Amino acid sequence: MSDKLSATALDDLNAGDLEAKLREAKEELFNLRFQAATGQLENNSRLRTVKKDIARIYTVVRERELGIRTAPGAEKKEEATA
Repeated sequence: MSDKLSATALDDLNAGDLEAKLREAKEELFNLRFQAATGQLENNSRLRTVKKDIARIYTVVRERELGIRTAPGAEKKEEATA
């Protein structure tokens, strides 16, 4: 997974891609927590970064539900119906 996801980069992803990114981030967080519990984690700041990435993904998903953000391709559908 990338070092840090930006909200603008997440805007370009469709719902399926966002779901995949979320799954990857949660898996990475689990692995990092496991490493931390066993004393094998070298970079503690990575935990914080991954948590923020997960929160950022959830925020984009929720804003799309509320209509604050539009999913890629949604503008084209709205223009076609107008």
